Amino acid sequence: MGDILVIVVTWNAMTWIERCLGSVRDSSVKADILVVDNGSSDGTREYIQSTFPNAILIVNDNNVGFGAANNIGFNYAIKHGYKFTYLLNQDAWLCKDCLKTMIASIRTGYGILSPMQTDAKGRLDRNFKKKCGKYLSREKDSEVVTVPFVMAAHWLVPTATIKIVGGFSPAFTQYGEDDNYIDRLHFHGLKCGIVTAATAIHDRSGRPSDKEKRMRLKCISTIVRLSNPNSSFTLQRIITPLRLLGISIKNCSTSPLAFLPKLWKKMPEIRKSRKESKSQGAFLRT
Repeated sequence: MGDILVIVVTWNAMTWIERCLGSVRDSSVKADILVVDNGSSDGTREYIQSTFPNAILIVNDNNVGFGAANNIGFNYAIKHGYKFTYLLNQDAWLCKDCLKTMIASIRTGYGILSPMQTDAKGRLDRNFKKKCGKYLSREKDSEVVTVPFVMAAHWLVPTATIKIVGGFSPAFTQYGEDDNYIDRLHFHGLKCGIVTAATAIHDRSGRPSDKEKRMRLKCISTIVRLSNPNSSFTLQRIITPLRLLGISIKNCSTSPLAFLPKLWKKMPEIRKSRKESKSQGAFLRT
C-alpha cells in the first residue's frame, strides 16, 4: 500500500476509463486506485476487473451520486491509513509527473490542491479558466496560487483535511457538492490552491451546456448559498426567492420559479445538513 489513494467515481465510463485509470497506473509516483461504481450498465465494471485487476472496485447497485460515492472512498482512505486522497473524475486523467509535483508542493494551511486543468487539446479547461484564471494571472510566478474555488475533477486532499472537513454533504446529489465542500474548508480555516507546475486533463469535449442545464445549475447555486456555514442562513432564506425571481426574469425561464416549492420542501434537510457540516468529520461513517 502506498501513501496516495486515487478515488474515481464511475457511471457508464467506458469512453474514458482506459485513459483515466491508465494515467494513474503510469504515474511516476505509485498510487493505489479505488473505483466506486454507481451502477454502470455499459461494461465499465467488467472492463476494470479485467484490465486493471489491482484496482479496488466497490460497486453500488444504483447511482448514489458523486458526493456519496466519494465519501465511500474517503472512509476507505481513513480506515486504511492513506496520507493523501486524489479525487479524479472519470472523464479526466493525469500527466505522468502530476502527482509527484503535487505532493512536493504541499503547503501548511492548504486543505485542497489542484493541478492546472486543461482540456484534451491542452488548452485551459473553460470552467477552470473562468473560476481561477484571474488569480493565476495575478500570481504568475507563484508555485501555489490561492483560489476561492476549483472544480473537483482533480483534487489532492490530505487525509488530515478529510478528518477535519468531513465528507460531501447529502444536500447535494449532482453539482454543487464541490462548492459546498470548499465553503466548509474555508469555515475550518483552510485554503484551496493551484499547483502551477502540475498539469492534468479534464475532457468535456462534445458536451455543450444547454439552457436547461444552465438553469439547473443556477437553481442549485441557491442551495450552495443556503448551505454555506460562513453566511447567515436567515438572510439567505429571505433573499433566495428574490434571487430565483431575478434568475427567471434575466433568463426568460420559468424553471427557477418552479424550483422554489421544491427548495422550500427541502429546507429542513438543508438546514440540518448545514448545521452538521460545521462539525469535524461531518458526513463520514464513524
